[in-house]
Amino acid sequence: MRSSILVTGLGLAVLIGAGARAPEGWAYEATTVTDGGTLSGTVKYSGTAPEPEKFDVTKDNEVCGQNKVKDDLVVGSGGGIRDVMVVVKAAKGKALEVPSTPVTFDQKGCEYVPHVLAFPAGSTVEILNSDGILHNVHVMGKENPEANRAQPKFQKKIEWKVEKPEWPISVKCDAHPWMHAYWMSMDTPYYAVTDASGAFKITDLPPGDYEVEVWQGALGKKTEKVTIKPKEDTKVDWTMSKS
Repeated sequence: MRSSILVTGLGLAVLIGAGARAPEGWAYEATTVTDGGTLSGTVKYSGTAPEPEKFDVTKDNEVCGQNKVKDDLVVGSGGGIRDVMVVVKAAKGKALEVPSTPVTFDQKGCEYVPHVLAFPAGSTVEILNSDGILHNVHVMGKENPEANRAQPKFQKKIEWKVEKPEWPISVKCDAHPWMHAYWMSMDTPYYAVTDASGAFKITDLPPGDYEVEVWQGALGKKTEKVTIKPKEDTKVDWTMSKS
């Protein structure tokens, strides 16, 4: 596990390939953005972060190790929360483009990397098995079909297309029950996942007033409000905590 104060995977910025289009029939409207602004800042834990929960590993110790710390909530030394999903609820803006190459989701050290994987709906997820042992990927979608695929050690990668917008989609390994992650299949381009310091950045927003949804797997969801001004960086410092 990582060395930050653990109480939850690396935040991921998904690179969007040019030329692909989002599926038709979505409510989001793609327009030309003029004088777009930026939303950036941090999401931190309010108060004292809970102590990390440790547990012993009882299977595949040669790969998984002897013990681990739960990664459902990771708070860094400066209080920043990793793996927070930040979504600006914009009705229109820059085009949502599906990447032309798969986005990567790995199984490494009997952990999912990243813990939160965000991508445009219609993307293909390339699932790697870097461990060389039997894993299975159980994707528990509701809008997208629930499915469970075994990935034995000789199968280094499999591909999985996620057609519909839906988030969060819970992913687990039934062979190693502590392994858990989330896929975020998005119908807007205005999202980000916080990094190890709790930082995020969302660019090219049309100027205006917005609601922003802030979500974390162990802490739930809250709504913030922001005003984006032309060609300016709106900086925010938001907090979350256990209720």
